[in-house]
Amino acid sequence: MSTAQGVINSKVLVLNRNYLPVHITSVRRAFSLLYQGIAQAVDDQYRTFDFQSWSELSVAVRKEETIGIIGGAIRVPRVILLQTYDRVPRRQIRFNRFNVYARDRNTCQYCDVHLSRPELTLDHVIPRSQGGRSTWENIVCSCQPCNRRKGGRTPRQAGMALIRPPRRPEWTPFVLDALSLRGHREWLPYLSTVDAAYWNNELEP
Repeated sequence: MSTAQGVINSKVLVLNRNYLPVHITSVRRAFSLLYQGIAQAVDDQYRTFDFQSWSELSVAVRKEETIGIIGGAIRVPRVILLQTYDRVPRRQIRFNRFNVYARDRNTCQYCDVHLSRPELTLDHVIPRSQGGRSTWENIVCSCQPCNRRKGGRTPRQAGMALIRPPRRPEWTPFVLDALSLRGHREWLPYLSTVDAAYWNNELEP
């Protein structure tokens, strides 16, 4: 794939008109939406631009962040704002290992230590041996030492405490590349309160 093709197919964050992230699209599609007046580009100072005003901006940025057009080059927008769409899509959040890790931010819910996923386990707050079920409200991330210490007991029985009660998350349901570290710095202000991730395998109830 050439550099130009790579840029035109790279990712752009789409916001609804309330500045909430609702989708990820390609640069190609983003320019189409800008040209049709359906969306505006957003710069790193939160200013918005229609296609004409965006095309008139200076292209004094990294070469890989521009594409050639007749008569020159145009900056690649990394965030666009839809002009009329104000809804946030809703969908059932999959109850799976990856999403539990995402909800708990890869952090042991007993000792509050942040770890890589291979270093974490999933723990039933109320053990299955005591009737605990595999639900959002009864599964938490745990480091292996805390999991061994707790064993087949409840946190109270083990003299341990959760740093926060587990709950079903309420996430914008599209897959955000930024959350797997493939996003762009321009996305970060809009992703600070958004978590979304999917793995295919549902956890067994």
